[in-house]
Amino acid sequence: MDDSGVTTLGAEQIRALSGLEFLQAILAGRIPPPTIGQALDFGPVEAERGRVVFRGNPDGRFYNPIGSVHGGYAATLLDSCMGCAIHSMLAPGQGYTTAEIKIHYVRAMTDQTGPVTAEGRTIHVGRQMGTAEGFLRDVNGKLLAHGTTTCLIFTP
Repeated sequence: MDDSGVTTLGAEQIRALSGLEFLQAILAGRIPPPTIGQALDFGPVEAERGRVVFRGNPDGRFYNPIGSVHGGYAATLLDSCMGCAIHSMLAPGQGYTTAEIKIHYVRAMTDQTGPVTAEGRTIHVGRQMGTAEGFLRDVNGKLLAHGTTTCLIFTP
């Protein structure tokens, strides 16, 4: 138990979790969130079987040379929510990695866009491969980008 009163899981306990249990443990603070979320100011906010939602805060730190948020920010959010949607379907001991990602950019983001939400939903999860779709929206529900992914599933 840490200073906040939250029990933190050890490595053996983490390996025994299903993908959904793992994601829910991150949301509950029992597992630290991935550090990329700190670097890019985003993280998971919802997780259920086959669906994961991330929230991010694009701002001027992520600008490209033409004065808007770099497309890699949207791609990273979508890759994260779609991959985690597939992860939410996996049994204990299984893992995954992105094999392919396709992103369609609809609207540019700037430091005025405000918080964004990326929702990933599985399309199909089999023994060796999973597919998912994702939608990135602003606070008013306007579509900013959408994409699909194919992930390889492996069992060590």
